[in-house]
Amino acid sequence: MIRYFFLLFLAGILTAGAQVQQEFILVSGGPSLEEWEKYKAEPHDRWWGNFVRAARVRIQEIQKQKGPNAMITWLVYKPAYVRRGQRQDKSDIIGNITSVRDKYGVNLIWFESSNELVGYLNNGKPRDRVKIANLEYYGHSNRAAWMFDYSNLIDSGSKCWLHETELKSIQRGIFDRKAFIKSWSCHTGESMSKLWRKATGKRMIGAIGKTDYSNGHLRNWTPSLSPGGRWGG
Repeated sequence: MIRYFFLLFLAGILTAGAQVQQEFILVSGGPSLEEWEKYKAEPHDRWWGNFVRAARVRIQEIQKQKGPNAMITWLVYKPAYVRRGQRQDKSDIIGNITSVRDKYGVNLIWFESSNELVGYLNNGKPRDRVKIANLEYYGHSNRAAWMFDYSNLIDSGSKCWLHETELKSIQRGIFDRKAFIKSWSCHTGESMSKLWRKATGKRMIGAIGKTDYSNGHLRNWTPSLSPGGRWGG
């Protein structure tokens, strides 16, 4: 009888474990505008699609590695792309982004604030059954914050960000045990990565120095480190 209950208990554990799913999350911040950047020695974002193309290529990689039915969610900061399309490129950038969703069958979530982003991480899926196995950010940042609208609404600044002091709002326990977390943006390995680990218990790889999205076609659209930079976290 004892052996029977032990086997029943063990079967319950194995069944519960089998029900846990993995979600792969990519986040794209927004591009800057030429009206703010044109007088700089090294203007940012001559092309609007830096952070979109990098995420699209990563979607392809995940589907190749995990299969076409991998649960991929792509969060995109919408206001910056609307503004870029209307004020500079005069094109349907939002339509271009949704075409990526349609082609690869991913879950596209538009967000307009850091609260919406964190809200999705915490509660976008039932986190007792769907753990975040992958979280990657493509966009602008400094050593202490992801900046979703850098030099888009105001010159060389941001009005929408996720600061390292706000990371405690991310719930522990939402990540897979072996979650891969990486910030493909400038300087986050210098400070934000440390507070990320303190807040979530998980390592976030970040750049010590700058990242470079220029000439992406030469690197299959994977961001690189600028000279002298290295990955930390």
